[in-house]
Amino acid sequence: MVKAVFIDFYGTLVHEDGAIIRKVSQIIFDTGVVQNYSDIGSYWWNEFQTMFHNAYGESFVTQRELEYRSLQKTIEHFHSTADAAELCEMMFRHWTAPPAFPKAKVFLEACLVPVYIVSNIDTSDINKAIAFHSFMPDGVFTSEDARSYKPRSELFAYAMRKTGFSPYEVVHIGDSLSSDVKGAGAAGIKAIWINRSDKTVPDGVIAVNNLLDIFGTSFFRE
Repeated sequence: MVKAVFIDFYGTLVHEDGAIIRKVSQIIFDTGVVQNYSDIGSYWWNEFQTMFHNAYGESFVTQRELEYRSLQKTIEHFHSTADAAELCEMMFRHWTAPPAFPKAKVFLEACLVPVYIVSNIDTSDINKAIAFHSFMPDGVFTSEDARSYKPRSELFAYAMRKTGFSPYEVVHIGDSLSSDVKGAGAAGIKAIWINRSDKTVPDGVIAVNNLLDIFGTSFFRE
């Protein structure tokens, strides 16, 4: 049996900001020069990902700043009259008060080993979100702490260093195959994929449909 759980936050315990992103994209579509609505999301995502993957160590940039920069570039690209700061605030409000998934709080309270949140988000925002739901994890480690984002290994290494656990003593839980499953694997940590959409499960990946099913996996039955 594992001695501790590392768990992702957005997309795992609480909802991502997909609905807000669609609303922001619609505003850019309505105020810009755009032929296809889908082009907005594609361009914005590519800009964000480029900046995101270069943000580590001395070049680290907070999630809020990455969001603002990528959105500003998107607005400019599509000649929109929208205000990047105003649109970002819509996302930031979601980050600090996101809806929780059913049983998220039950999982945190029922887990018999310590649970540590490991998240690609700014420290202040996630602390506000945790307080909003009255979650009580045993610790919180963010990209801002480690100056690195998942799937790079630095955030996982930082969490292990702070908790004193080895890779073999923890399991990481998350909804992203790339950031959570592959990222944890690169740090030597086994992972459980939260697959709520019943997508095809890659070979070698342990997947569950909801948080409470995690207790039925081999990690909690050894």
